[in-house]
Amino acid sequence: MTKALLALASLGGLLFLALQLPNLNTEWPEYLGGPERNHYSTLNQINTQNVTQLKPAWEYHTKDTTGQMQCNPIIVNGVLYATTASVQVFALEASTGKEIWRFKDASEATWFNTNRGVIYAETDGAGRIYFSVGPWLYALDAKTGKPVASFGDKGKISLKTGLGPEAEKKFVVATTPGAVFENLLIVGSRLSEGADAAMGYIRAFDLQTGALVWVFKTIPDPGEYGADTWPNERHPSIGGANCWTGMAIDRKRGILYAPTGSSTPDFYGGKRHGQNLFSNCLLALDAKTGKRIWHYQFIHHDIWDRDLPSPPTLLTVNHEGKKVDAVAQTTKHGYVFLFDRENGKPLFPIEEEKVPESDLPGEKTWPTQPKPKIPVPFVRQRFTVDDINPHSEDKAELRTRFLTTRSQHLFTPISEQGTIVLPGFDGGAEWGGAAADPQGILYFNANEMPWIMSMSEVAKPDGQLSAGEQAYRTYCSACHGKDRKGDASGAFPNLLGIENRRNKEFVSNVIYTGKGMMPGFPNLSKKDKAAIVAFLFGEKGKAAKTKKSVGGQDPNTIPYTFNGYNRFLDKKGYPAISPPWGKLIALDLNTGEYRWQVPLGEFKELSAKGVAPTGTENYGGPLVTAGNVLFIGASKDEKFRAFNVNSGKELWQYQLPAGGYATPSTYEVNGKQYVVIACGGAKMGTKKGDSYVAFALP
Repeated sequence: MTKALLALASLGGLLFLALQLPNLNTEWPEYLGGPERNHYSTLNQINTQNVTQLKPAWEYHTKDTTGQMQCNPIIVNGVLYATTASVQVFALEASTGKEIWRFKDASEATWFNTNRGVIYAETDGAGRIYFSVGPWLYALDAKTGKPVASFGDKGKISLKTGLGPEAEKKFVVATTPGAVFENLLIVGSRLSEGADAAMGYIRAFDLQTGALVWVFKTIPDPGEYGADTWPNERHPSIGGANCWTGMAIDRKRGILYAPTGSSTPDFYGGKRHGQNLFSNCLLALDAKTGKRIWHYQFIHHDIWDRDLPSPPTLLTVNHEGKKVDAVAQTTKHGYVFLFDRENGKPLFPIEEEKVPESDLPGEKTWPTQPKPKIPVPFVRQRFTVDDINPHSEDKAELRTRFLTTRSQHLFTPISEQGTIVLPGFDGGAEWGGAAADPQGILYFNANEMPWIMSMSEVAKPDGQLSAGEQAYRTYCSACHGKDRKGDASGAFPNLLGIENRRNKEFVSNVIYTGKGMMPGFPNLSKKDKAAIVAFLFGEKGKAAKTKKSVGGQDPNTIPYTFNGYNRFLDKKGYPAISPPWGKLIALDLNTGEYRWQVPLGEFKELSAKGVAPTGTENYGGPLVTAGNVLFIGASKDEKFRAFNVNSGKELWQYQLPAGGYATPSTYEVNGKQYVVIACGGAKMGTKKGDSYVAFALP
C-alpha cells in the first residue's frame, strides 16, 4: 500500500473513531461556558437547518418574583444549578426541570442583590456549589444542597474578609461568580459607588477551608506600584476600583484577567486627583499569588461611570501571520480592545486623544484618553441635533432640551448645566458580555441610549430641610431623583406614594441590604435610616440644623452631588436619538473589521406603522454554538431569538413568559441538546417573571 493510501486509510480511521466518540463538550460547567468566558459550545445538534423546530422542553417556576433573574445556569453531570430572584440556589434534573434540592439560609436577613450565577468545583473528592448572597460567600454540597460545615463558619465566609476594618459597616456583595484556579476561589465584589464605598480589592480563598490566601489591592497603598497616581493624602471618600463583572482565567498559563470599575465617588473626582490606577483597568494577575503581570487602563480618572462592564473574552486570532492567544475587552463607551494574553501588548494601534477639561471647581480631568484606531467604535459616540428621533411626536421638545444640554465630545465632562452621555451609563456594551468562536469572531449586543447627567453643589443643612430629606438627598437622590420620581424607564423606581405599596419595615430593610441593582447602606445608624423612612412616608421630622449630615459626614467633604441617572426619552418612553437603539454585532478580530450588525428587538407598535425594526435597549449576552447559531434574549420585547452567525439573519424567535435578561446556556443530556434561559423580566419597565425555560428539538 502506498504512503498516500496509508495516510488516507489512517485519516478514515480517525474520522470513523471521531464519529463514534461522544462529544466531550456536552455540558456548561462554568459561568459563560468556561474559564475563557467565551459563551461558546461545540454542540451542533441544533443548527441553522433545524433551529426553526425548537420547542419548549420544560419550564421551572421558582415562585420567587422579588427581583430580577440575571443568572447564567451551569450544568454539570446532568444537573442544572442556578438561582432565584432572591438568590435561593437550586438544583434541577437538566433533562426534565425537576427540582432536586433548594437552599435558602433562613437564619439571615432577606438579601436582594442581583446574582448572575454560581460556581461548581470539586474538593475532598466531592462537588461543591459556591455562591454569594448579601455579604456572604457560601459552599454547599452539590448533591444535597447542604452547607459544607468545614468551609469557613459552618459553610460561609464574609465577603468583607481582606478589605480592611473600614469595610465592616459598608456595602459589600458579589453579583457575578468568581474564578477557580487549582485550590483557589478568586472573587471580586460589588460596592457602593458613593463616598461610602469599601475598597474593591481582589481576593483568593482556599476552596476547601475558605481561608484567605492572597489580596491584590486595586487601590495601592502608599509606596506600592501605582500609588503615585493618587493624591499623597488619601481622602476617606476614596474606594471602589472593584471587579464586579466577573473574570476570565487562562489555566494553562496561570493568568487571571480581571476588569475593574471606577473609583469613588463615581462622578466627582476632586478628592482623587490623578490617573487612579488600578481603576478602569484590565488586570493580568498571577492566579497563584495575586501578583500583577500587566495592566491596561481604559479610562484615566473616570468621572463618567465608564467601568468595564463584563468579563474579558479569551480567544485565539490570526495576527500578522501568526496564531496569537488574545484577550478582548468590550467597553461601555463603544470600543473593543485586543491584547496579547501573555504580555498585554495591544494587537491593534491605540492612541491617546486630547479631551476637554472640566469646569467644576476642584475637578481635574485627565488631559487624554485611550482611543483604538482599529476596530472603529461599534456605537455612536456623539449626539447631534440631526440625530433626534424622527419617529417621536415630541421632536420640538427634544430639540429644545438637546440645545440646552452639553453634547460636544465622547468625554465631555459632567457639568451643572447637564451633559449628554452617549453611549449611556449602561453602554454600549453591558454586563452580558461577548461570545467568541474558534475562528476569532467576537459576537456581542450593544445599546445606543443617550442619558443626561448633571451635578449640583451640595446643599448645606440650613434648617429648611428635615433630617430625613437631607439624608435622602445625600444617599438616595442620585438614583431616584430629588423629586423622588425615579427614572422614566422604570430602572429606578418612583418613590412617591410608596406608603401605599410597601410598609416601613420593608423599606427599612431594603435601605440596609439593598435590592437588585440598588446598593445597601449598612453604615447608616438606626436613627438616620428611620429619618429617611419617615421622609419617604410623608412624616415631618426635625430640621437638620447642624453642619453635620446623617452618618456624621460633613456635607462639604464632597462639594458636588450627582443628580441622578436619567435616560433621554420622549414622553412615550422612546429614546431621544434616532434608531437603532439596540443591536447585535459580529466583529472579526483577525482583521478588526465588522462582519455584520443588525437591530436587536423591536417595538410592535412602530413596526405596525411601517417603521423598520429599531432594536431596543437590551441586557444579557449571546450564546454561540458549533451549529452556527447564536441565541440571545436580552431585548425589551421579551423575545428569545436565534441568528445565523455567518450572516446575522434572524432564524427563529419565541415569546418568553417574561424578559430573558440573562445569558443563555446550552448542554446535552442523553443525546439531546437543550438551550435554557432565565426569564425574570423586571427591567426597562417590563413585567416580572419567575421561570427558567429550556428548549429542544422535538
